[in-house]
Amino acid sequence: MIDYKLFIPGPINVSEETYRSMGTPVMGHRSPDFVELYRSVQPKLQRIFATEDPVFLSTSSAWGVMEGSVRNLCSKKVLNCMCGAFSDKWYDVSNRCGKDAGQLKVEWGQHIDPEDLRTALSSGEYDVVTLVHNETSCGMMNPLVEIMDVLREFPDVISVVDTVSSFSAVPIPKDELGIDVLLTGTQKALAMPPGLALLSVSERAMKRAEQVDDRGYYFDFLEFNKNHEKGMTPSTPVIPLIHALEHTLDKIFAEGMEARFARHTRLNDKVRAWVSQNGLALFPQEQYASRSLTCVKNTRDIEIAALNDALKKEKKFSIDGGYGKIKGQTFRISNMGDESDETIDELLTAIDELLPRFLPS
Repeated sequence: MIDYKLFIPGPINVSEETYRSMGTPVMGHRSPDFVELYRSVQPKLQRIFATEDPVFLSTSSAWGVMEGSVRNLCSKKVLNCMCGAFSDKWYDVSNRCGKDAGQLKVEWGQHIDPEDLRTALSSGEYDVVTLVHNETSCGMMNPLVEIMDVLREFPDVISVVDTVSSFSAVPIPKDELGIDVLLTGTQKALAMPPGLALLSVSERAMKRAEQVDDRGYYFDFLEFNKNHEKGMTPSTPVIPLIHALEHTLDKIFAEGMEARFARHTRLNDKVRAWVSQNGLALFPQEQYASRSLTCVKNTRDIEIAALNDALKKEKKFSIDGGYGKIKGQTFRISNMGDESDETIDELLTAIDELLPRFLPS
């Protein structure tokens, strides 16, 4: 059994009160009780998504609706913006779905350049673009406002934006930005257990889906919408997580959205300051660094795996030792969810106390 607190990029630590909110009696998912629960979270979800469109609840990881978006929307060719492990994977998923797919690819840690996107879309080849807003593998946050400005120039191209690790940590006003499909999961900044994905689909994306034949069933946008109108989900939902979602949304609004955004920025600045004070560096350019986690370049050749083992055993904390091809060359510290000045200070102090043991002699 885990006896340490997670400061990894996800799943992140879940509070006892959130766990308690899941301990509710089972109800029928076609019952009036469920319809009441489903409809009670809708206005709250629309508020946090900053949208007038419905917000669908999918019993899956975010990858389910990421794949589903490609299946629902691409009839010509999808352009996958690739800048890290998860955005790179979206290209592989597109191909596995039998879609014609292109790459707009940069090195991990680099951002997607809006001008490069404009050039790619000017070819007229594409009818869908996928973008990971906050690439957790390398701690880089793409310039979403500027990217969406470019996409407005191409009204036949549908935008699909993964905000799994940025949703509720920074402002992402869906309708104002013109995002067609905004999707996220519950296990990161929402500080809930994994297993529930949220997505909001624009009217024009829904109309595109009506024209695509091979949407499948489980992630069919039309099925989501048809059931949404009845206050239901297409398939049996993970009801305890919807209770947790209701609790989480109430907690977010009690804190206040602006206060929540400011807290995430403040805690992220605190970790960045620690990075600088310890002679380390951010992996991405600071201008494009994530605000929900910090990806640190291991410029001092720290024995990351050994440090993390000691951190778990002696201090009861866990950070991430880097992901994929940059594992060990980087490490990652999450500040998302319910973290506070006190919890981040405790973590950084604990690392400071152990760090000298794991530096080159």
